Amino acid sequence: MSTEIRGLNEECGIFGIWNHPSAAQITYYGLHSLQHRGQEGAGIVSTDGVTLKGHRNLGLLADVFKHGELDELVGKSAIGHVRYATAGGKSLSNVQPFLFHFHNSSLALAHNGNLINAQTLRQELEEEGAIFQTSSDTEVLAHLLKRSQTGSFLEDLKVALNKVQGGFAYMLLTENELIAALDPNGFRPLSIGKIGDSYVIASETCAFDTVGAEFVRDVEPGELIIINDDGLQIEKYTEQVKHSICSMEYIYFARPDSNIAGINVHSARKRMGKRLAQEAFVEADVVTGVPDSSISAAIGYAEETGIPYELGLIKNRYVARTFIAPSQELREQGVKMKLSAVRGVVEGKRVVMIDDSIVRGTTSRRIVQLLRDAGAAEVHVRIASPPLAFPCFYGIDIQTRSELIAANYSVDEICRIIGADSLTYLSEDGLVDAVGKPYPDEPYGGLCMAYFNGDYPTELFDYEKEYLASLEAESR
Repeated sequence: MSTEIRGLNEECGIFGIWNHPSAAQITYYGLHSLQHRGQEGAGIVSTDGVTLKGHRNLGLLADVFKHGELDELVGKSAIGHVRYATAGGKSLSNVQPFLFHFHNSSLALAHNGNLINAQTLRQELEEEGAIFQTSSDTEVLAHLLKRSQTGSFLEDLKVALNKVQGGFAYMLLTENELIAALDPNGFRPLSIGKIGDSYVIASETCAFDTVGAEFVRDVEPGELIIINDDGLQIEKYTEQVKHSICSMEYIYFARPDSNIAGINVHSARKRMGKRLAQEAFVEADVVTGVPDSSISAAIGYAEETGIPYELGLIKNRYVARTFIAPSQELREQGVKMKLSAVRGVVEGKRVVMIDDSIVRGTTSRRIVQLLRDAGAAEVHVRIASPPLAFPCFYGIDIQTRSELIAANYSVDEICRIIGADSLTYLSEDGLVDAVGKPYPDEPYGGLCMAYFNGDYPTELFDYEKEYLASLEAESR
């Protein structure tokens, strides 16, 4: 069988606000602080209480709204989305929020995550007569919502949410309500804030600092957050919940100034670096981190070892993150464009290079070579997470065995492939302890560790089981 995982995997950012005279503008600034979560498309939908109006397009947020489109989005409430799409999904039709107009109402829908049963549901819905306008699994929820006939929009939504499975943070906007929902495992972060009498919801708390909002609480797994002119109401659409926060949020995706489940991301990454120093000390002259997500771990490693931390690598701020570039060719070029080694720091030195993860190995190999070209005498690579050896089904673009170097090679082999003098990863226990076990009574302290050990927190579907079985067979 093909080792390609079917379906769209997305890592996106969502933001919404209710009851603010500059709702679309506030949403724009909130999304700007979430731009690191998606750089291929953006959109905002607002409502004045009577109609919903939206604008969306491919590109960065500033490019999508550079011709005064925000001025057209009037109203006191809005939701917005920044999107990253996998290969094959980059089209305007898939850019969110989706806006649906019905005979007596309208609905805007934004989604961060990935549904593991999207294929099954899509096929069932099509057999019942549904006509899909996009290839995104986000649209599935809208069809399920309209097919439920309880007579109550909220009850219809609960029925729909209990049919979809996987990782999801949804945001819905109608003429009179803003609604958010988080999957039963809480894979994706989602938090509630407040600006005066206005409520805001965002993928990361860093957005609250940008728009001047005060943090209220995190959205918990299985919760529905309903915000309207009567205030905020919290309901549950399921009691079958288990915290499985995506560990890659702490390792890589989230901004260091965000808090997830009460744990500051920078502090968690710094502890990862300290633990890595305890597990994998090496004699060296300088420690440097790969900008930007590895800087915190590098500082922690340096503090724990007493080896000076130096800016051995400099990032070009005008190049996007290569991990979420849409093709291998663009990733290769992106690495060449975005980093430079500082000869005055690394020449003749034994360098410890801290990175947050190795996915495909391309970036690590190039960075090691950059350091050697700048005169580094030795390059010792230390990774502040365990080896990524399993695909993610919940919303991160790790799709094939060929992409995961740790699924194909041993640590010693990877070390030779990337050209390092030594290579060590942080242990699984080290990662869990460093993050801080936000939910200590749950498996892995409330984290999803499936990317490292294959222990998926949800039941998998047949094509996913078949794929994992093929991985095991190939590894024998």
